[in-house]
Formats: sequence, structure tokens, C-alpha cells
Amino acid sequence: MLKHYKIRYYDFKLVLMVITLAVIGIIAVGSAAPSLQNRQIAGFAFGVFLMLVISLFDYSVLLNLYWLAYAFNIVLLVMVIFMGKETSGAQRWLRIAGIQFQPSEVAKIIIILFFAQFICKHREELNTFKYISLCVLLFAIPAGLVFKQPDLSTTIVICLIFCVIMFTGGLSLKVIGGVLAVAVPAFLIFMYLVMQPDQKIINDEHIYQLNRVISFFNREEYSNSLGYQQEYSVMAIGSGQLTGKGYKNNQISSVKNANFIAEQETDFIFAVIGEEFGFVGACAVIVLVSLISIECMFIARRARDIAGTIIAAGTGAMIGFQAFINIGVVTYLLPNTGLPLPFVSYGLTSLVSSFIGIGFVLNVGLQCRTK
Repeated sequence: MLKHYKIRYYDFKLVLMVITLAVIGIIAVGSAAPSLQNRQIAGFAFGVFLMLVISLFDYSVLLNLYWLAYAFNIVLLVMVIFMGKETSGAQRWLRIAGIQFQPSEVAKIIIILFFAQFICKHREELNTFKYISLCVLLFAIPAGLVFKQPDLSTTIVICLIFCVIMFTGGLSLKVIGGVLAVAVPAFLIFMYLVMQPDQKIINDEHIYQLNRVISFFNREEYSNSLGYQQEYSVMAIGSGQLTGKGYKNNQISSVKNANFIAEQETDFIFAVIGEEFGFVGACAVIVLVSLISIECMFIARRARDIAGTIIAAGTGAMIGFQAFINIGVVTYLLPNTGLPLPFVSYGLTSLVSSFIGIGFVLNVGLQCRTK
């Protein structure tokens, strides 16, 4: 499984950007929730270790276990339904052998790896109705289990990742155009229907998530309930101005210090960075996330095979989409979905899973075409 690689092909630039972003996360978590900083550091160290180890293993060998990985993913997601720990109305956490983790975060990486190998083996048949349907079915099973938790935000992200996987896998533009011609009007009709009073489409299990969407489009009516966190996060970012109020400041006017924002160490960590480090700090995070995602796409273009292309593009899409949604929520550009900011938010499963994804991308880069 280990191969002899040429060190000049190792993407140290990507490693440096990822570690820099994660260190910013450690600093921000230390301000938002000082008691959790040591755990974030431990997750960082473990994640970097796994990233470096995985980057030296031949991804094509590991992909031979793709059906086993798929089955393992399904088992974990099913276990969440029956044995998961419920927090804030959602059952997303699993505790095994004293270790608590979030299987939906692991599912993102496994889905990328599974379809990388599955499409690689059936690429010539990918544009047939049979294999498109099979891909959709194989994706729908884990996606449906994640949605059942309920975890709408992660479901949206893995759906976007799946779209990137199918596109980079070689899905015909005619097929993509046909799907969009049906999907876009269907989505608009669905949103119109669920926004109606006394709608029956969304059941009680997902009604809180529906109310989050409704509150986004009816800000005046919901400004003092479901939308208040986003309003306060915008206030926090704006109050930071150019260079911020300073790290761990004790200003009375600090939105963070007044605890106006819930989950400020996880979903709203970007607001803490904006308040304490200002426009400069916020832009640094956005630039780093963008460069990491773009670098993954560059590696995808040079990959030696379609499996490597899907791994690198899927991981880049995962980081880019998740960051876009998180920052969009914090800046009140999108409805509140509850999604961590990659490498920055507190959450060891998300942090370690992201490092694992980058580890696979680094190995793809080591085996890239030189011309």
C-alpha cells in the first residue's frame, strides 16, 4: 500500500493552507469556548497525523474496499436512528467504546470514496439509464438516513457533493440539462407549497427546519425568535470593523461576551472571528477556504485516473460548499441550517474527517500526471 513517491510532488502548499486555517480555528475556539480549546488542539493533532499517513497510502488500493466502506457507512447511519444521542431535537451522535462522533460527517468522505471507485469501474456505462438510476439509488440510501436524523444541512451538502461527483465522473451535459429542466421547477413548486399556511408536506419531525426557512423569508415577523442569532452575528461581524476588537477582548459592547449568539464555537464561529479580528480576519478565512478548495480542483485536473479526479474534486466541493453555506448563514444571506465551518468550527468529527479528505487529495496529487 505504501509506495515510493517523489517529495517534489507533495503539495506542501495545500498542507500549509489547511494547517493555517485549522490554527485560526483553534484560536477562535479558545475565545468562544476556552474550555474546549484543548480538545480542539487534540483533534487538530490527530487529524494532521491521519492526513499525513493517508497521504502516503496508495488511494487506488484503499478504494478496493469501496463496498465494505459503503456497508460500514450504512450500518453507522442506521445505528444513529436506534442508538443515537439526541441533542437539540436532532439524533445525530453515536457513542461506541466511549468515543462519541457524528456519522454524518464521516458519511461525506465515504460517499466520495465509494463513488470514485464505483464510477471508475462503470464509467463507460455511466450515461445509461440503468447506471444513472443505480447511482441515484446508492446515494439516496445514505442521504435519506442523514435526512432522517434530521440533518437537513448535511443532506444539502452531500447532495451538492453528489452532483459534483457525477459531473466530474463524466455525466453527459444533455443528461445534466434534462435533470435541471425538471429539478429546478420542481424545487420552486415545492418551496412554494411548503411556505403555504397549514401545509401537510413537511411532518412534525422536520417542522423546526421548515420554520428556519420561513423565518428567513419573513424576517420582520420572526426577528425576535428564529432569526435573532443571525441578526446578532451580523452585528458582531459589523462591530469588528477593519481590524476587530481584539482577541478575547472584555468590551461590554461585545456580542460574543454578552452571549447573544448560541453555538458560537461551532456554527457561528465566523461571527467571533469577524468581531475580534475584523474585516481582515474574516477575509483571511474566506481566502484560505477558497484557495484550499481551488487547489483541490487543480489536483483533480491532473489526477492520473477518474477515481483520483472524483476524490480531489469531491473533497474540494465538500469544503467549498460547506464553507459557503456556513458563512452565508452567519452573514444572514442564507437560512439558518446549522453547519460547521471546515477546519475552523469546534467539532472533532468534522475536523478529523476534513483532514482525512485532504489526506486522500494529497495522495492523488502525489500520483498526478506530470504533463
